[in-house]
Amino acid sequence: MSSSEESISTPSSCRILAVLNQKGGVGKTTTVANLSAVLAQSAKRTLVIDLDPQAHLTIHLGADAETPPSGSYAVLTGAQSLEEVLVQSRPNLWLLSSGIDLVGAETELVNEVGRETILRNALQHIRERFDYIFIDCPPSLGLLTLNALAAADEVLIPIQPHFLALQGFGRLLQTIRLVNQRINPALRVKAILMCMYDSRASLSVEVKNDIEKFLESARQNRTPWSGASVVPVQIRRNIKLAEAPSYGKTIFEYEPSCHGADDYRAVAQYLFGQISAEPQPVSLGDTPACEQTDAGEKARDKA
Repeated sequence: MSSSEESISTPSSCRILAVLNQKGGVGKTTTVANLSAVLAQSAKRTLVIDLDPQAHLTIHLGADAETPPSGSYAVLTGAQSLEEVLVQSRPNLWLLSSGIDLVGAETELVNEVGRETILRNALQHIRERFDYIFIDCPPSLGLLTLNALAAADEVLIPIQPHFLALQGFGRLLQTIRLVNQRINPALRVKAILMCMYDSRASLSVEVKNDIEKFLESARQNRTPWSGASVVPVQIRRNIKLAEAPSYGKTIFEYEPSCHGADDYRAVAQYLFGQISAEPQPVSLGDTPACEQTDAGEKARDKA
């Protein structure tokens, strides 16, 4: 990080959350980008880590996803330390970027001893400088996701309420259980977040009820999800949430008065508490480190 960027002081504690679902298009990246934005605007020092080679989070925040090596690739392969590649995206918000080069990381690390805990080890020396760390996981259960689960304290699972979303839910939980048993005994599922939710559709309500019943039945069992809950606030379908990434903006910069912004504020309040009810939009001109405007233009041109 350059000397011109805001220094990172040391908060009292840090929560690391892996945002995970092996199915794509369920709202993982949108959730990471906008929950982290709420926290950052509420003066919580927040780090977001993009572990998806598609680099959607990096693009969403207006950063460069096309110039190798990406931050995540450099850290996982040992080319650079985490401190060297962090970029301040906005006030109180830092980014470890991703790029297409991350596709090769799993192959390159296949013979590396302790390859599942590289990210956890890298975060040990920096995690206490932040209040929150979010890891945007790829839509798969490979080595990148294992690194995220090994490093995390909690898992947040976004789900789109339809039948196929439930098909992989059990497998996802079993993967979390294996990581809990073999690599990270502190790992817990924090919550299930319903995204692209339509309360008028009976299927949406049925999926939500099925997950709630499953979690309730697990209360007495000693599993990583026995304390999990379905977030009582759903992320409603909202076109502004879909448009914001092409401009390299969070929903609070793009359209802070829309339903999507309201929903993510409420989810942040439920999950983390003590969040400003109406965080002020951040001017992209205040944070030139990522050159958000230029990157946002490039992303929109490709959309």
